[in-house]
Amino acid sequence: MSSVACVDIGSTWTKAALVGLPAGELLATAQAPTDATDVVRGVLAATAGFPAAPVVACSSAGGGLRLAVVGYEELISAEAGHRAALSAGARVVHVAAGRLTGEGLARLAAAQPDVVLLVGGTDGGEASVLRHNAAVLAASAPLQGRPPPGSRPERATGGEEGALRLSVPVVLAGNAAVRDEVAAVLRAGGVPVSATDNVLPDIGRLAPEPARAAIRGVFLRHVIGGPRLSTDPRLRAWVRTVTPDAVLAGVGVLAAARSGLPAPGVAVVDVGGATTDVYCVPDPDAEQSTLGREAVGVPAARRTVEGDLGVAVSVGALRAAAAAEDVPLVGDDPLDLGVAAATIALRRHLRAEAVYGPDGAGARGSGLVVLSGGVFRHAEPAALAAAAARVAADRGGAGGVLADATVVVDRRYVLAAAGLLADGHAAAAAGLAAALSGAEVLSPPAGR
Repeated sequence: MSSVACVDIGSTWTKAALVGLPAGELLATAQAPTDATDVVRGVLAATAGFPAAPVVACSSAGGGLRLAVVGYEELISAEAGHRAALSAGARVVHVAAGRLTGEGLARLAAAQPDVVLLVGGTDGGEASVLRHNAAVLAASAPLQGRPPPGSRPERATGGEEGALRLSVPVVLAGNAAVRDEVAAVLRAGGVPVSATDNVLPDIGRLAPEPARAAIRGVFLRHVIGGPRLSTDPRLRAWVRTVTPDAVLAGVGVLAAARSGLPAPGVAVVDVGGATTDVYCVPDPDAEQSTLGREAVGVPAARRTVEGDLGVAVSVGALRAAAAAEDVPLVGDDPLDLGVAAATIALRRHLRAEAVYGPDGAGARGSGLVVLSGGVFRHAEPAALAAAAARVAADRGGAGGVLADATVVVDRRYVLAAAGLLADGHAAAAAGLAAALSGAEVLSPPAGR
């Protein structure tokens, strides 16, 4: 095998990169519109000009995985589950806390999730709410004639007229003391269950990684492997992970390549049609010198995924968010939309980073900031430099990320490809990441 086609299936566009092995030369890039009726068509169109090569892919088509969180208490269990969902690259469409009622189940069903993350209680702690919610979800899934996992909720007929039938898989990540019991209740109701470790094993200790892995597995089995995106079996063979996971891995590769530099931290802002994602791998020395005791266990690589900030599928929600955040947004110019999405996403990312301590380096301490996404890739250099200056001038917090950093644009979209190759072809992934060192540099605004 002398080359591999790395493909990112987005909600609007499908991007492909032909990468030479083993060194990671970027041989060609291409893109095609994503076909919402069958995403395989977009993959075939994007790779049509490439020589025969195996395909590895990531996907955020359809806005990625729609996930609802059902927890015990809003500021503890539900928030822990919410963070775990974000770290898995899911789009969180609903968060519920406390005992599910008929009205609560109706709101949950109205959000049309692809999967429910069921959490509640620390290990060995309160378990009655978790048991109750599992029973409600089990009762909402019909045993006979149940539609495939991931299908949209319907209303039952006959003796249970008006009862909601929510037929989606559940990731169970609550109190470990009752995990087997709760999983058995769900399975008895016909609910597909992935049981994993508690996201909140003890008060103040968040452990999202097992839930994140389980959510990713559900995505691959029920969304990629299901009929919603394509019935073509090649899709499941190609797709390895969700796009935010692939990009985060690529950001890690890039940060490792910069480890010997004076300011090795990296931040990436990726504006898409449905979501805007922010990633950061801080300088570990700078961050550890400022973090407080309460931030022990901070993950080395972090991201936030904003499912309401996109320049196509989510543009209506983006406008509402811009108004709420007092971010100027006039007209339908794609680059103007991209600036608004990047600004709001960076503000939210910094607010999320505050959980690790007010003085943590995080994205603010990055020596390199990468702008990614079609609105930046296709902009003229002068317009792009002006757009970066607008983000850097933001006084709502976003400007602090770009203030002392070198800002570049990922014109050839190599980070997702680098992430897809990170495990099996480490040298090729490193070669791709190194290509960003020659990317277009956007001069910071005067006075910064």
